[in-house]
Amino acid sequence: MEKQSNLSRLLAYAGKHKILTYLSWVLSAGSALIALVPFWYIWRILEEVLEVAPDFGQAEQITYYGWMAVLFAVLSMLIYIGGLMCSHLAAFRIATNIRIRLIHHIATLPLGSIEQFGSGKLRRIIAETSGSAETYLAHQLPDKAKAFATTAGLLILLLVFDWRLGMLSLVPVILGFVIMSKMTGESMQQKITEYQNALADMAGEAVEYVRGIPVVKTFGQTVFSFKRFKKTIEAYEKWAIAYTKELRTPMMFYTLAINSVFVFLIIAGLLFTRNGVENEFLLNLIFYIIITPVISLTLSKIMRQSENEMIVTDALQRIDVVLDMPPLASDAHLKHPKDASVELENVTFGYDDSKNALENLSLKIKTGETVAFVGPSGGGKTTLASLIVRFFDPQEGKVLVGGVDVRNLSKEELMDHVSFVFQNSQLIKASILDNVRLGKPNATEAEVMQALSAAQCMDIIEKFPAGIHTVIGTKGVYLSGGEQQRIAIARAILKNAPIIILDEATAFADPDNESRVQAAFTELAKGRTVIMIAHRLSTVINADRIYVLKEGHLVEQGTCRELIQAEGLFTNMWKDYQRSTQWKVAKEV
Repeated sequence: MEKQSNLSRLLAYAGKHKILTYLSWVLSAGSALIALVPFWYIWRILEEVLEVAPDFGQAEQITYYGWMAVLFAVLSMLIYIGGLMCSHLAAFRIATNIRIRLIHHIATLPLGSIEQFGSGKLRRIIAETSGSAETYLAHQLPDKAKAFATTAGLLILLLVFDWRLGMLSLVPVILGFVIMSKMTGESMQQKITEYQNALADMAGEAVEYVRGIPVVKTFGQTVFSFKRFKKTIEAYEKWAIAYTKELRTPMMFYTLAINSVFVFLIIAGLLFTRNGVENEFLLNLIFYIIITPVISLTLSKIMRQSENEMIVTDALQRIDVVLDMPPLASDAHLKHPKDASVELENVTFGYDDSKNALENLSLKIKTGETVAFVGPSGGGKTTLASLIVRFFDPQEGKVLVGGVDVRNLSKEELMDHVSFVFQNSQLIKASILDNVRLGKPNATEAEVMQALSAAQCMDIIEKFPAGIHTVIGTKGVYLSGGEQQRIAIARAILKNAPIIILDEATAFADPDNESRVQAAFTELAKGRTVIMIAHRLSTVINADRIYVLKEGHLVEQGTCRELIQAEGLFTNMWKDYQRSTQWKVAKEV
């Protein structure tokens, strides 16, 4: 199958605005040709001046020629503006349609894939990369049409008045094109890709750095503790310096070539006037000196077009990376969960080909049970929970919710059936009421207040004059980690899903907030299936069953008492926990 050109792919998003793109090229090319007409009138002015010299009072047509030159210059400008209006209307529509398609596709992707890709990179592709396509269509393509039309018109002008001077004027043009070809091509495309990769890496790491600022402040770390962010900046610096040095010599010769046309004209003037100066030759020489700067300007525009073409090629490739990400598989035969049970059957899952995060894991959680996943970091606890809410699909095995494979549940029904509270709950810049209503958009204020009360949030509401209408994140209104967690629990209570997943939900809570969060958990757990992921073993003592995970395998299961008596991995974890609770800060004597 023949590969589509960049332009064909972009115009596929244009719809009925495609005609405006073509019209912008015609208008831009027309404006370029009309812009050359004033040079002809300048030639006529010079001709008349030389004819009447030294009695310049006989020059009767100079004013007329001057006004005609101005008229055509203004007309060229107006036509070019019309072309830009057409190109911008089409470009805005195309960029909008690209963004809409990207966002619609992202909405079908597994949340885990989006998290792995990185929110910074996604934002850059949606905003800046699609913006590169917009700039290409709105400015660069009309300018390309204008540059080629100018080149064609210049060739005619250069060869019509004096073909000898015209041919000499083309020598630096040919030299410039030869040097330009050395700077562009596949190697340049590779450099453009490397440049965009460096920018994308910096954008992604910058987002992570900003998110981590609270940790830096809390623990007194320096910015250099964010080594990945620092490395991306250093990598970009190294690339930029090396690239600049690589192009320094060819760019120097290119600039010298395209600006050397005067040298050739001066040499021609000396050679052709050895036997005396003719008015016609002098007229043409002066005219060529006036018009040849347009050559270097046009060549520079053409060179930039090559670079712009590579930038939009890279932009489309990055857009393709997102569009090629496989959406969540859906089954045409949708079913409904029978209860609030959760079961994993021989599940194997890996984020990449190097190592599986879960290996042939099976377990069953009954309706109404409270279970906990514990174990060393990297054991697969969060991965397991992510599979239940279908952030990812397993490579092997099945994940059943209510006796139904999650792939046979609609996305909406699965989200209605399962609710989750993460260790770092995110609240949007909106009122407390709106934040809680995310769990149930059509809930009344009374229902929201009931959920907030059950989540132990009334002390938060009472400290703000506007109550539940207080907007978080404005005018100094900020909540602590534990307070945000309780608001998130209120959201989960309002949602009233039969299965609740708590992922390290007390991680950022201080002692006072932790007791309130635990009370909120107790209310949240009533009549529901609860799955807890925890490092603090104090939060899982009363769980109906504890699953101990290590390196993607289920190594132990049972109640807290049974696991302590088993003298296994959990026993060692319990002893370490007990010792940690006895630590005290020594008082200075």
